[in-house]
Amino acid sequence: MDSVLIWLRRSLWDTVPRDHREPLPRLRRRQWTTAAFALLGAVVLGLTLHLEPGNAWFYPATLGLAAVWITGAFASGQLHLGRIATTRGLMRPWVAPVLLGLALAAVFAVGALIVRDIPYLGDRVAGVLDYTGSGSLLVLLLVTALNGVAEELFFRGALYAAVPSRPVLWTTIAYTVVTAASGNVMLALAAVLLGLVVGLERRASGGVLAPILTHVSWSVVVLLVLPPLF
Repeated sequence: MDSVLIWLRRSLWDTVPRDHREPLPRLRRRQWTTAAFALLGAVVLGLTLHLEPGNAWFYPATLGLAAVWITGAFASGQLHLGRIATTRGLMRPWVAPVLLGLALAAVFAVGALIVRDIPYLGDRVAGVLDYTGSGSLLVLLLVTALNGVAEELFFRGALYAAVPSRPVLWTTIAYTVVTAASGNVMLALAAVLLGLVVGLERRASGGVLAPILTHVSWSVVVLLVLPPLF
């Protein structure tokens, strides 16, 4: 148990030494850039999830959304991969973020079993999963993984660096608000929990690698596990 707690503390709480401070003009430019792309991304996400399942425009719209996040992330300024503390010193986070993503997916699977028989909430989850029933599973997995990478580059990369105070809180709120543009309350609730976990990873590691690995492993497992439950 002690080793698990140490592992969690290093992954989510202990911060590594770093100096990512930016001059004020560069910070202001990052803030305006991320604000503009956050609004654009919210619009594209809302339009994407208002398409009917099976619509031929779903994949192009989803790829367009990923392009918005990636463009906004790199247009905002420099991004960092990050490191976490290990017994061998500071290292790139690889295994721990994937394990956190799998654990988070397990939590969502249990939650799905609870809400699936609740009329309103179950319908909201089923509405999202309707998009998984059409097209190639491989293509859907690739698109899902790409969007996970894109969202983390933007929210825990560009936007996190643009917020000088309480970035975990504000990036989680921003991620939730943008996700809420889909009109689906369950997606918004998922964004709160996921956003908090990857935000803590970003704070601890100082970069986007850990959040990306957690987000992608979580989303891929959820995509495979949740549809059979509904």
